[in-house]
Amino acid sequence: MSNIIDAVMFRNMINCGAKYLEINKEVVDSLNVFPVPDGDTGSNMYLTILSAVKEVALVDKDDIVEISNAMAKGALKGARGNSGVILSQILKGFSKVLDNRDGFDTLKFADALLEGSKVAYSAVTKPKEGTILTVIRVMAEYAKEIAPKQSDPALFLQAVLARGEEILKQTPELLPVLKKAGVVDAGGRGLLCILYGFYNVCAGLDISESMFVLSDNEDSFTSTSDEVEELGDDIKFAYCTEFFINNIYPKTTEADIDNLRNKLMKIGDSVIAIGDLSLVKVHVHTNHPGKALNYAVELGELDKVKIENMLEQHRQLIEKKLQEHKPIGMVSVCAGKGLAKIFKDIGVDYVIEGGQTMNPSVDDIAKAVNKVNADVVFIYPNNKNIILAADAAKAVVNKPLYVIPTKNIAQGISAALSFDPNATPEDNEQGMLAAIDTVKCGEITYAVRTTSIDGFHLKEGDVISIYDGKINAKDTAVDKVVSKCVSKMVTDDSALITLYYGEGVTEAEALALVEKLSIEFPDMEVTAYEGDQPNYFYFVAVE
Repeated sequence: MSNIIDAVMFRNMINCGAKYLEINKEVVDSLNVFPVPDGDTGSNMYLTILSAVKEVALVDKDDIVEISNAMAKGALKGARGNSGVILSQILKGFSKVLDNRDGFDTLKFADALLEGSKVAYSAVTKPKEGTILTVIRVMAEYAKEIAPKQSDPALFLQAVLARGEEILKQTPELLPVLKKAGVVDAGGRGLLCILYGFYNVCAGLDISESMFVLSDNEDSFTSTSDEVEELGDDIKFAYCTEFFINNIYPKTTEADIDNLRNKLMKIGDSVIAIGDLSLVKVHVHTNHPGKALNYAVELGELDKVKIENMLEQHRQLIEKKLQEHKPIGMVSVCAGKGLAKIFKDIGVDYVIEGGQTMNPSVDDIAKAVNKVNADVVFIYPNNKNIILAADAAKAVVNKPLYVIPTKNIAQGISAALSFDPNATPEDNEQGMLAAIDTVKCGEITYAVRTTSIDGFHLKEGDVISIYDGKINAKDTAVDKVVSKCVSKMVTDDSALITLYYGEGVTEAEALALVEKLSIEFPDMEVTAYEGDQPNYFYFVAVE
């Protein structure tokens, strides 16, 4: 096998680097938790290299120089977030070294990595060790060391990647705020993903199903390559400002771009102003985005301007963080976006999708309960076929779980409404059990086959109502069945009828039924809510 990487192979390496990151971008994204709106590192880096792939696809020659230049140009055009911008600079430096149109060896590969590191460092006004910059620098230095002794591209990259894994694990020791949070660098992980794609091409491996798996120590980490700020810290600069400068004026020089960078540093931080006299990418955190734009417009035309309020994002994250933990949380099971919204609106923390035709497993329930940041959790199964699974989940969750044996949606809503945040779990349990005994629920659906049951001879398609586990009415019209069902549930003590209308029932039809029932039951208050549940025209609650 040749030790020279030719144009065809290099094109494949770029494509497969992007593919490997695409497969694994959720893994990289999972390492990100940061209080600024710069995006997720994995997604940002993937969109950056995807833009490079698209630009390379426009090159119709098998020419290393043209392909590498297109890669750098596309990456800069598509750069997103600080991690994407730094990646674009790594690729820019990489491309500057590839001057042989026919191919390159490991010696040239090492030079390209080192130049990529240098260009990336120069693009960041205040480089931080412990980030993607450290990972590329250490790998490049190691590549220079081993290249004279290793001419096989696959073995060369294998060794470089191993060194990359080592330095990635050390990033918390290099950046104090990472160590304090117990994290590794997400941008470094994203870069390694791309280079794994390069390696797989050199080694002749198929990456179509390659999935990077986090190590035992890494899967609980949260990190950011773009920004690392704690929720309690003040944000000095309020606006994340990004834009391109294109159609550069003839009078503009490279020195003007440097001068722009210096001006931006005086009004903000996290400054990046990179590019050449064909295109400049700018990123700055500042309290004066207007000044940044005024400085830039002197060099050329502005494009794709984006200004985001980091203070607002910061406030929202702090509020969310404060609200996340609570003494008691609630989980409910239901099918239908309308019902899910109702449960959320009355304080339920997590809604599991499920119901009569889709019973969640014990594991589904346990995962939902564990996601609720509370000391104790109550769950409303809302179906008799789910109660046992909820009970079984008690043995596998990491906190006390109270199962309120709600058999229908109306009971679940009643139980959730009775929740008292100031009461003990035991008192809440007693209150909820009492609440579900005060509500009756009829379910309006249709017969799926011809049969005789509960004293009714049914034909396929007949509209039926089910109450207390038995069919209590049938007809060919939905509104008539609802009326019959309600008449068998109301008593002298009943005061409220609530309709939850299902998938396929319009709001106008539901309101017409409300008016009809209000006439038939004049002493009752009748209301309707969108439930959007499948298979059931209405859930009818009587209290």
